[in-house]
Amino acid sequence: MTLTPDAPGTDTTRSEELAILSSLAADLAGQFRLEPLLTRILTNAVQLLGCDSGSLCTIDELAHTYRKEVDLGVGCHAGSVFPLDEGVTGAVVRAGGTVVFDDYSAVPGGHVDATDDRYRMPVIGVPIRLDAHVIGACIVFADREERRFTRADAELLELFATHASVAIANSRLHTLLGERRQAIAVAAERERTVRDVHDSVARTMAEVVVHLDAAARKAEQGDDTHDDIVKAREAVRQSLAETERSADRLGPDTPDVISLEEAVGHELDWVATTAGVRTQLVVVGERRPVQREVSREVLRIVQEALTNVVAHARATSVRLGLVHSPDGVGVIVEDDGVGFDATSRVTGWGLSGLSARARQIGGTVQIDSTPEWGTRIRVDLPRLPARAADDATTPRLRVVVLHEHALVRAGVVRLLGRAEPGLRVVAEFSDAAIALEGIAVVRPDVVVADLDLPGVSAPELMHRLAALDPEARVVFLVSSRDDARISEAALAGARGFVERGADAVSLGRAVMAAADGDAVLSGDLISRLGAPAEDRDALTARERQVRDLVARGLPDKLIAIELGISPKTVEKHVGTILRKTGAHNRTELAALAGGH
Repeated sequence: MTLTPDAPGTDTTRSEELAILSSLAADLAGQFRLEPLLTRILTNAVQLLGCDSGSLCTIDELAHTYRKEVDLGVGCHAGSVFPLDEGVTGAVVRAGGTVVFDDYSAVPGGHVDATDDRYRMPVIGVPIRLDAHVIGACIVFADREERRFTRADAELLELFATHASVAIANSRLHTLLGERRQAIAVAAERERTVRDVHDSVARTMAEVVVHLDAAARKAEQGDDTHDDIVKAREAVRQSLAETERSADRLGPDTPDVISLEEAVGHELDWVATTAGVRTQLVVVGERRPVQREVSREVLRIVQEALTNVVAHARATSVRLGLVHSPDGVGVIVEDDGVGFDATSRVTGWGLSGLSARARQIGGTVQIDSTPEWGTRIRVDLPRLPARAADDATTPRLRVVVLHEHALVRAGVVRLLGRAEPGLRVVAEFSDAAIALEGIAVVRPDVVVADLDLPGVSAPELMHRLAALDPEARVVFLVSSRDDARISEAALAGARGFVERGADAVSLGRAVMAAADGDAVLSGDLISRLGAPAEDRDALTARERQVRDLVARGLPDKLIAIELGISPKTVEKHVGTILRKTGAHNRTELAALAGGH
C-alpha cells in the first residue's frame, strides 16, 4: 500500500497535463450540472494516468454511506449507494488521505467480483475535500497487474480531486440557491395575492359607493334606482367570486411559531451552511412586540439581502444586526465581500426590490458599499406599517384604470402590479361619466385611460378631470403613435402615452414618470408640439447602442463596460441623445426607446 518513487517525466506529458487541467478549470466556470463535469474530470484523470477504468463517489456523512456518481468500466453501476466502511472509498475515509492497494482483492468490503479482471489490479483512491471535510473519493484502477502507482500519480489524481470538489460545491450551492429563490418567489407570490385581494376589494367598494350614491340621488328626485342597485349588487358578487379564487391560490398561511430573532438566526444558519461564511447575529435594544406585517417584511428583507451575499458578494463573513427602538425595528447586514459602486444603479442584486419592499410600509433603506471592501445595508421599519394606518406618507401611488372592456382593464391592473410594487390600483371603470364620479371619491394620483373612450374626447376628459382634481395626472393608452388626437390630449395636459402593446415595464415607467410630473411622449409628438426633436435616424450607431442600454436601465458605468468606452464618453452620448430626441430625462428616453 505504498507509493512507488516517481519515474522521470517528459515535457510532452507535462504539457498535456497542464492543457487538460486548464480546460477543466474553464469548464467549472458557470457550470452547475454535476454528472457531466464529474464524468469529464474522471475521464481525463484516467486518461492521463494511462489507465482505462475508475469511479468517483460522493459521501453522505449523516447517513454513513457513499454514492457512486460516475464509473468508467467498473462493475458497480453509477447511482449505487454503499456503506461508508466498504470499498476503496471507505478505506480513503478511514485513512483520511490517499490509499493505494497493489491488489484490489485486499480492499476491505470490496465490490468488484472475483471473476472481474480488475479484482487483481492495483488501485489508487484519493479524497475529495471541501475545507477540512472529505466529501468524496476519486478512484482509478491500473490497466495491468504489474503497474505501480507513484507519488506523481497520486499528486496528479489529487489535482483532479480538487476540481471535483469545486464542481460538487458549485452544484450544491447552485441547488441551494435555486431552492432558496423558489421559496422567496413563492412567498412573494403569496404576498402579491394578498395585496391583489385587498386591492380588488377596495376597487369594488369604490364602484359600489359610486352606484349607491347615484341611487341615492335618483331616490331624492323620485327616479327609478333599480339599475344602480343591481350594478352595486353585481359588483359585490364579482368581488366575492374573485376573493374566493384568490384565496384558493393563496393556500393556508404559515403560523408565526418562532420569534423574529430565531427566524433571522435560521437565515444566517442557511448562509453559513450554504456558503461556508462566518456569521454573527447581534440584537440591540429592548425587544418589543412588532406587528406581524412588519415582522414578515423584516424576514423577507433579510432573506433577500443574505441571498445577495451568497450569490454575489463572495464574502468570508456576514454580520447581521436587529436594532429595536421605541419607534420601530432596524436591520443591518454587513459583509466583507467584493462590494460595488453604490452610486450606480446595480441590476441583478435585488436591491431595488428590497428598497421597494421597505418603502411600502413606510421604511427607509441606506446602502453603503465600496468595491473590494464590502457592503453595509441598513433598513429601518416602523413598528406599525404606514399603510395600515393610512399614513399620508405611504409611498404606494393610487391609480384608476378607465377602459371600456373588462378584459383590457384586468390586463392593465395585472401589468401595473407586476411592474411597480409602489403602485396600487384603487378603482377601475368602463364608463367615463361614472369614472369621474368615482375619481372624486378615491382621489387617484394617476389615471390610466383609453384614448378611444366612447362618448367623451380626450381633451374633454382632461378638462372635466381637472375640475374635479387638478393634481391628478393622466396616461393614455393609444393604438398608434401617429394618432392626431395625441397632440390634442397632450395640449390638454396629459402626462403620458403608452401603446396598447407595451410591456409591464413600459407601462409602469410611464405611470411612475407621470406621478413624478414628467411627461412621457413620443419623439413624433414632441416634434408636433414644437420641441427640438430630430428623426431617430439622426442618431449614430453608437448613440443607438447607448440609447438601447439606457432603456434597459443600465447606469453609465455598466454601459461603458458593455461597449468598451469610458463613463465620460457615455455621459456625452446620453446628453447628445437627449438633445436629439427631445427627451427631458433618462426615464422619458427609456420610454421612447421602448417604441423602437
